[in-house]
Amino acid sequence: MSSKMYNQMWHQTQEALNSLLDKESQKIIEPQRNPVFIFQTLATFYIKYVQIFRNLENVYDQIVHPQKRILIRKILDGVMGRILELKSEMVELELSEFHYFDDILQDLKLAPQQLDIPIPKYFLKEKLEVIKGREKILSQILADTELELSGKTRPAKGISLEEAVKLIQIAERARQGRLRAMFMKQIFLQEHRARHARALGDRIADVGAAALRIQKVWRGFHQCRKTERQREEEMIFLGMNPPPMFNEVSATITQAEKVTCLRNEVQMKHEEDYREALVTIKDDLKLIEGPYIKENLQDQIRHWFIECRNLTGTFPDYPDVEEGGSAIVFSNKTPQQVIDDIMANQEEEEKNKKKKKEKKAKKEKRKKQTKEKNKEEDKGWKMSPSVFLHTMEEGNNVYKDIWKNKDESGNFPQDYDREMIKEEKRKELESEIRVQVDELMRQELKNLKLAVNREKELPAKTRKKKGGKNEKKGKKGKKEKRGKDKDLTADRSIESLYKELVEEGLLIQSLKVNLSDYIGEYSYLGTTLRQVAIEPMPSLLDVRQLIALYGILPLGSAAVHEKAPLVRSLLLAGPSGVGKKMLVHAICTETGANLFDLSAANIAGKYPGKSGLQMMLHVVLKVARQLQPSVVWIGDTEKTFYRKVPSAERMMEPKRLKKQLPKILKLLKPNDRILIVGTTHRPFDAELGSFCRVYQKIILVPRPDYASRYVLWKHIIQRSGGVITNALNVSCLAKVTDGFTQGHIVEVVKGVLTDRRIRQQTQKPLVALEFVAALSSMNPVYQEEEESFKNWYAKTPMGKKRNLALTEGNAEKQRDKGKKKEKKGEKEKKKK
Repeated sequence: MSSKMYNQMWHQTQEALNSLLDKESQKIIEPQRNPVFIFQTLATFYIKYVQIFRNLENVYDQIVHPQKRILIRKILDGVMGRILELKSEMVELELSEFHYFDDILQDLKLAPQQLDIPIPKYFLKEKLEVIKGREKILSQILADTELELSGKTRPAKGISLEEAVKLIQIAERARQGRLRAMFMKQIFLQEHRARHARALGDRIADVGAAALRIQKVWRGFHQCRKTERQREEEMIFLGMNPPPMFNEVSATITQAEKVTCLRNEVQMKHEEDYREALVTIKDDLKLIEGPYIKENLQDQIRHWFIECRNLTGTFPDYPDVEEGGSAIVFSNKTPQQVIDDIMANQEEEEKNKKKKKEKKAKKEKRKKQTKEKNKEEDKGWKMSPSVFLHTMEEGNNVYKDIWKNKDESGNFPQDYDREMIKEEKRKELESEIRVQVDELMRQELKNLKLAVNREKELPAKTRKKKGGKNEKKGKKGKKEKRGKDKDLTADRSIESLYKELVEEGLLIQSLKVNLSDYIGEYSYLGTTLRQVAIEPMPSLLDVRQLIALYGILPLGSAAVHEKAPLVRSLLLAGPSGVGKKMLVHAICTETGANLFDLSAANIAGKYPGKSGLQMMLHVVLKVARQLQPSVVWIGDTEKTFYRKVPSAERMMEPKRLKKQLPKILKLLKPNDRILIVGTTHRPFDAELGSFCRVYQKIILVPRPDYASRYVLWKHIIQRSGGVITNALNVSCLAKVTDGFTQGHIVEVVKGVLTDRRIRQQTQKPLVALEFVAALSSMNPVYQEEEESFKNWYAKTPMGKKRNLALTEGNAEKQRDKGKKKEKKGEKEKKKK
C-alpha cells in the first residue's frame, strides 16, 4: 500500500471516530433503565472503538509523516483508554469478566476475528535498542553465574579402558547383527519370489488374458486418481479445502514485507530530520524574530501600566511567576481588549454585591429541586464520565483544523511541515522571552510606583516571618515522611541491584512467546446460553482478549496506564497445562517488560528473616520502577495463601509474602507500570478472603473446547513438521481428546513426530491412531474438576455478585409471569 492509501485509511477512520464521538456525547446525557439496552449500547460502542483502534494502529505503524504520527499517537492512546473504560463499564453492568457479542456482531456484519485486540507495534519498536541491551546484559550475567556454578561442581568421572573397549564391542556386534539380518531377509525374499513364479508359470500361458487383466487394473487405478482429483478441485472451489499453494508464502506477501521494512527505515529518517528541524528552526526564529517579540511585549505591558493608572488611579499588581506572569493578562489579547477587561471587572464587582442577596433566597429552592431530580436520576443509568473523551475530541479537532482539507500535493515524500513547526516554536519562544521580560517589567513597575505614587513596599523579610512557623512544621513533616520511606539501598546503583536479583534467580529471562501463539477459537453460543440462564465457560480467545486488555495495553502505554481504570494485580486460575505461564511470558514479550519471579518455591531460603524479606521486596520494587514496565509473577500462588501449610512444605515458608503483598499493592501508583500476576491450579487450597483482597481481577482459564482443540491439533502438528492429509482425521482427534489440555496435545505431538517419523511421512502419512495411543497414558481434566473451579469462582466477590443478580432477575421474571396470569384471569372473569 502506498502512503496515499494509508492517508485515505486515516481519513476514513477519523470520520468514523467523529460520528462515534457525536453519538457518545448524546448517549451520555440520556439516562436509561433497561439493562439489556444499556449493555447493547456499551457493546456497540466497544466494538466500534475496537475497529477504529485496529485501523489507527495499522495507520500509525505505516504512515511516515512525523507530525501526523504525533497526532495519530495521541488519538490512538485515547481510543485504547476508552476501550478499557467501556470494558470496565460492561464488567460493572454484567458482573462478569467475559462478554458475548454474537447478536451485535451479526447486526454489524462483522466476523468474531475482528474483535481481536491488536497489540500496537510501537510498544516494542520505540524501545527496541533498550530491550536488546537489557537482554544482552541479562544473558551475560546468567552466563557468568553458570560458569561459576560449573566451576564449583566436581568434574565428571571417567571410565576405564576395559569398560570403554567393552562398550565399543557391544555397539559393533549389534551393528554387524543388524546387517546380517537384513542380508538374510533379502535372500529369503528372493527365494520366495522364485518359488511363487514357478508355481504360477503354467497358469499365465495366455498373453492376451494377462494384458486384459493389466489393462483392467490400470484403468481402474487411473479412474480412481481422476475422480479423487476432481473431488479435490470441487472441494477447493466450494471453499471446503484450502488451495494447494495455500500454506506457501506468495511473492506479493514477501514484497509487502520488504515495503514495510523500507517504510520503517523512512519513518526513522523522517523522525531524525524532524527532531533536528525543531532545534534549527527555533534557533533561527530566536535570531530573527526574538528581538522584535521582546520589544513588542515590553510595549504591550507598558501600555497596560498606563491605562490601568488612567482608569483606576493606581498601577496594577504584577502577576507572580507561579500564577503565570503577564501571560494571564495578555493571553491572546490586544491592549484594547485588556482595558475592556479591567472596566468589565469593576462593573462585575458591583453587580456581584447585589446578586449575593438574591442568590441566598434562590439556593433553598434549588436544593429542593435537585433532591427531586437526584431521586429520578438514581432510577435511571447514566454512563460514567470519561477521561479519554476529551483527549480524542482534542485530537479530532486538530485533525479537522489542520489535516482534513490540507493540500499535500507538493509533499510527495511525506516529510515534516516547516510552517507548522514555526508556529509551534514561535509560541515556545514567546513564553521563554516573556519570562525574561516579566523580570525586567517588574523592576520597572517598582520604579514607577516609587517615582509616581511614592508607595512604600513591604520588605521581603516580613513576608517570610509570617510563614516561618508553618515552614518549620512542614520541614519536620517532610523529615518524618522521609524516615518512613527510607531508601535501604541509596548507596547502590540500579545496575548492581539488577545483577544481584539475576544472580539470586528473582529476575528471570522471559520466553519469547507472542500472545497470538495462544491459539483457540471463539465461543459462538455465549449469548444464546446466557439467555437461557446458563453461564458458559469462556473460550481460550476470550481469555486472550482479557490478557490484552488488563495486562498488555496498560503496561505498553504510559498515557493509558496513568488514566485508565487501574489494574494492579491479576490472577490466572485453571487446571495445569492450559497455558497460564505462557500468558505471563506473552505479557513480558509483547511489552518488553522485566519478569520477576516471587514464587514460594523460588524465594525459599533467599533473604532470610524479616529484615531480609523487607530488603528483597524493596530491591524488587526499586528495580521494577526504574526499569518499567515490569511483571511480578507469583507461581503456585495458592501456597502463599495456604489455609494450612502441609508438613512437607513447612521448611520452605510458603506464606512469607502473605502480609507483604497488600502493602506492595498500596505502594503502586498510577505512574508505576508494574503488574502483579499470580498463577494457580489449586485455588481452593487458599484462604479465599485474603486471596481476593490481593488479586483485583480473577480470570478462569478453561480447558479447550472442541473448536479450540481442532485448531490446536492442526496448528501444533504443522508447527512440529507434520503434514495433514486426508488420512489424518483431525475432527476425530479433537472429539476423542475432550478434557485434554494444550500441554497434553503438545507433549503427544512431540512424542509422535520424531525426526525419523517426519522423514517417513511421504510413504506413510500420519494417522489419528498414532496420537491416540500416546494419549492413553495421560490423565485428562475431568468435568468434576472443571465444576470445582466454577464453584470456587462463584464464592469470589465477582461470582457472588453475579449469582445474586441472576437470582434477583429470575425472581422478577416469575413475578411478571404471575402478574400476567392474574390479569388474564381478571379479563376472563369480566367476559363471563
